Amino acid sequence: MSLDSITLYLVATMVAALLGAMLVFFGKQENSPALKWWGTAYLLGAASVALWTAAGDKLGAPLYLAMNAIGFVACGMVWNAARLFHGRTPNWPGLVFGAIAWVAAATLLDPAASTLRMLAGAAIVSVYAALTAGELWSERRKSLQRSWPALVVPAMHGCVLMLPVVIGGFLRPNDPQFASSIWVTVFAVELVLYAVGTVFVIFMLVSERTVATHKTAASMDPLTGMLNRRGFSEACSRVIEREAKAGRPVTVMIFDIDHFKSINDRFGHPAGDEMLKLFSTVVTGNLRISDLSGRIGGEEFAALLPCSLEEGVLVADRVREAFETSGVVVDEGPVDTTVSIGVAGGPAGTELDVLLAAADTALYQAKRGGRNRVEAAEELPLSLDWRRQSAGRVGVPRLQPATA
Repeated sequence: MSLDSITLYLVATMVAALLGAMLVFFGKQENSPALKWWGTAYLLGAASVALWTAAGDKLGAPLYLAMNAIGFVACGMVWNAARLFHGRTPNWPGLVFGAIAWVAAATLLDPAASTLRMLAGAAIVSVYAALTAGELWSERRKSLQRSWPALVVPAMHGCVLMLPVVIGGFLRPNDPQFASSIWVTVFAVELVLYAVGTVFVIFMLVSERTVATHKTAASMDPLTGMLNRRGFSEACSRVIEREAKAGRPVTVMIFDIDHFKSINDRFGHPAGDEMLKLFSTVVTGNLRISDLSGRIGGEEFAALLPCSLEEGVLVADRVREAFETSGVVVDEGPVDTTVSIGVAGGPAGTELDVLLAAADTALYQAKRGGRNRVEAAEELPLSLDWRRQSAGRVGVPRLQPATA
């Protein structure tokens, strides 16, 4: 059974138009500019192909140029949709550059040089495809590591919109059987499948971005912008595993702002919040980019450093001094900004819970010793595996002596 290619192209344009309208609708519902731009590109591309399919031979030169220009604008919109997906602003000159270049080439070239015009059009589409691929590749390197289809398929969007026009314009003058050509039939079917498949890829891309955003929000402390307890624990587990493979030690420290409750009582919770934000800035400003830090509750913060205990103590004291000299002044006068810090280190592979327990013990000693000081744990933590194996025995100590 033979398939009429013209009918298939009309079906493809109707499917593309329907999907474009759906993307625009969901873009408005989700307040997503990228979805709205992608949807509009679908609608423009569908209009361009439909006009060419229905009346390609009957169009005058101005309408023919305008029809092709619409298709190139659609390609530019796909690229701009990828930019908007990153939160970047639309590139308005780039949006219309392809259409302007096409009109200029078609006007200046000899009317008989149809092949050159088609090469110019193909080059413009290729440039837009490369720009789109570049935008999505940048995003893939940052976070969307498993979304390689989102890199390839949207980059081809402009090409697929323009290929029916390019191929049809190239073959129709020389092939009276163009309408029944098997290649055109196959391509028309592919266009329908592509239109549907691209929408799935776009929604996959947007869905993954949404999931990543929610996951990040669930791991971050909204007040300080640092990792919360959950995010800190997950990140530390990865770092400890990495350092264990290299046989390197890690150090954990716990910070507790001194007399924080009295600050809230005397100056109000807004002042307390500002104190927490100040301390988070001090911590992150005195740690390396490879170190981890987070707010694990109330006025307590924690950090994990891939270094020895001795180095960790030096870093902790640097944080303590920086916070003490931060010089906070409110209407009622200067505010004491001091912090007590407990530090604990362990050999490669020591689990986070054990390090935190040891650092917490050291923090308690710093509080008892007068506050505004750094205390290092005097005992090395046991691994949780050893504790599990010894769980049935009575009186098993939580920590073992450093000399053991």
